Amino acid sequence: MQIKASAPSSVLLVCLGNICRSPTAEEIFRQQAAIAGLDIKVDSAGTGDWHIGHAPDVRSQRHAKSHCYNISKLVARQVDDEDFRKFDLILAMDGQNLADLQALKNSIKDTSDKPLAKLALFTEEDPTYGGDDVPDPYKGNGDDFEDVIERIESSAQAWIESWKAM
Repeated sequence: MQIKASAPSSVLLVCLGNICRSPTAEEIFRQQAAIAGLDIKVDSAGTGDWHIGHAPDVRSQRHAKSHCYNISKLVARQVDDEDFRKFDLILAMDGQNLADLQALKNSIKDTSDKPLAKLALFTEEDPTYGGDDVPDPYKGNGDDFEDVIERIESSAQAWIESWKAM
């Protein structure tokens, strides 16, 4: 699904537990949007509920900090029905999360005039990683966390560039 439109006013970034990929993506996306002069509300959440209320994984925090991203104050939460009403665009870190989000969206009984959020894979606009999952580094090593940051920086920039081109 190609989403070509002007910049959304709000974006939700989603992974499984909201302690590794999506909080990292939240801060990177927020910084890149600000640098580009885009006023976009950015948040993150997980499809699972295991880490609700927890700070991001300490390894994610450490690797993010080494790239000048501070995610230490973020708190994990789970996606809920209201997110589909509050956000214009929800970006999933991998295909399974995208499928879970689509199932959740399909189950929402919406009575409002405003359409529910559009869904897409986070890497969709990225010429380097387009269509690839952002792999979950949770069971990995430092190189895996570095790879996640590289992919997220690239894909966030690709989305922003696609909106600036409109």
